[in-house]
Amino acid sequence: MKRILFVCMGNICRSPAAEGVARALVMRTGFASSIEVASAGTHAYHEGETPDPRVRQIASARGYDLKGIRARRITGSDFERFDRILAMDLQNLEFLKRRCLPEHVGKIGLFLAHDDGFGVTEVPDPYYGNSEGFERVFDMCEVAARRVISETITSCPSTQSDPPTRAFSDNPS
Repeated sequence: MKRILFVCMGNICRSPAAEGVARALVMRTGFASSIEVASAGTHAYHEGETPDPRVRQIASARGYDLKGIRARRITGSDFERFDRILAMDLQNLEFLKRRCLPEHVGKIGLFLAHDDGFGVTEVPDPYYGNSEGFERVFDMCEVAARRVISETITSCPSTQSDPPTRAFSDNPS
């Protein structure tokens, strides 16, 4: 089992969006028994809350299910439990690196990569903006999650001989 944790500051916008998109990809490709995804925040501002209503609205419109996602703060055990811990921006990346034990630093990275086609490596925080910012976050999550899940499928020993049952597409359903 490979485990991926998506992390933003409050765990109500970017990281639950990434979790929802990645979960749909994992389910659609038939790797739900091999890949687990989750999300957390670096701060406990919204602990126990559901994702922001704008995130839930866009997720629903795009066919993603965010039911069961509740904001939580990253814990020390997350650094041991998860194989990859992906921050949405540099500020949260630095927080994660300072908080974990040295042996887990290699698990931490940015969710968005240079080659994802957006010209940036940070997913912007849409919290204080309008719906366009939230739509852009989902656009970024859809592209980056495809790459992350594809890399994870390729790196899973249990998946080496089992190709994905469905190819990635733009339609989450």
